[in-house]
Amino acid sequence: MTPTTPLRVGLVGYGLAGSVFHAPLICATSGLALDTVVTSDPGRQAQAREAYPDVRIAASAQELWGRSPALDLVVIASPNRTHVPLATAALTAGIPVVVDKPLAATAAEAHELAALADRTGTFLSVFQNRRWDNDFLTLRRLLATGELGEVQRFESRFERWRPQLKGGWRESGAPEEIGGLLYDLGSHVVDQALVLFGPAVRVYAETDVRRPGAEADDDTFIALTHVNGVRSHLYVSATAAQLGPRFRVLGSRAGYVKYGLDPQEAALREGHRPGGDTDATWGVEPEHLWGRLGSGESPLTGGGTPLPTARGNYPAYYTAVANALRAGGPPPVGAHEAAQCLAVLEAARTSSLEGIAVDLSDRRTILS
Repeated sequence: MTPTTPLRVGLVGYGLAGSVFHAPLICATSGLALDTVVTSDPGRQAQAREAYPDVRIAASAQELWGRSPALDLVVIASPNRTHVPLATAALTAGIPVVVDKPLAATAAEAHELAALADRTGTFLSVFQNRRWDNDFLTLRRLLATGELGEVQRFESRFERWRPQLKGGWRESGAPEEIGGLLYDLGSHVVDQALVLFGPAVRVYAETDVRRPGAEADDDTFIALTHVNGVRSHLYVSATAAQLGPRFRVLGSRAGYVKYGLDPQEAALREGHRPGGDTDATWGVEPEHLWGRLGSGESPLTGGGTPLPTARGNYPAYYTAVANALRAGGPPPVGAHEAAQCLAVLEAARTSSLEGIAVDLSDRRTILS
């Protein structure tokens, strides 16, 4: 690795996460170069070659470990069940690694990976791209300036209308697959809540399987009580026929209500890429989608003041990764942070299964 040589990246997995999120963002990051794509699927191999003609193709991750001196980073974007074994292999080989969320199935596994990274002196980070969503960045700015006053309740919704099953491991009910929305979209909304308002001490959840033939949860609610007293109400669903606000934040001075998802995922799915001609517009939201800030009136009837939405910035994650690898700094999202999120997700699963609220302050449970 030299100051001017691009860091060579091996990408394991070329499904939705690998092809839509990681590969484009890696290639858009100055100082990173996509060297190898690992997928055993012939169709996906062809897609990767077409999109990135100079990339190497490997059929298994084992081919990467033997080339460890030639790689500066491995990104794991394969199915959830493979995250821990592949991350363990990469860290053991001394290769810096980024793992898509969720890092593991349990907080204990996440802490074990963090400990392995510490023992081997190897970089480990978790891809939590929605820390760079436009609405999340806007809310962080509001909290920093104190415009909301003391926040009392945070409502976050990541809802979709997908009444038909798509199949695949994400909808599998097999425990080893770590499927379902609790660990998928729930990883995002819980992580955001913890970043905004700090650790949770109490968790209550309701997870449901709504669609005919579904095996894993597809409609889930999580309630958190944070150490500072803020209450977070988090909703993730694939069965929402009418979508609620993405954020509704109620404070002692004002509230903030925001509808609609950050535009970056849709842009990536449509084949757009950050950088170049699109750089001026990447992550920018039109004015009619701005949230509203105010008190005492409904945003749906024009109440409150339109608040410009911050520019979304998914590329910032890999820029931070590249900078950390070169300068030896901390990862943009660490494994211990991921473990805190997983502890909440585990508690939510326990809460739903047993009909209780889970006290995280001393691992006791209380009747809800």
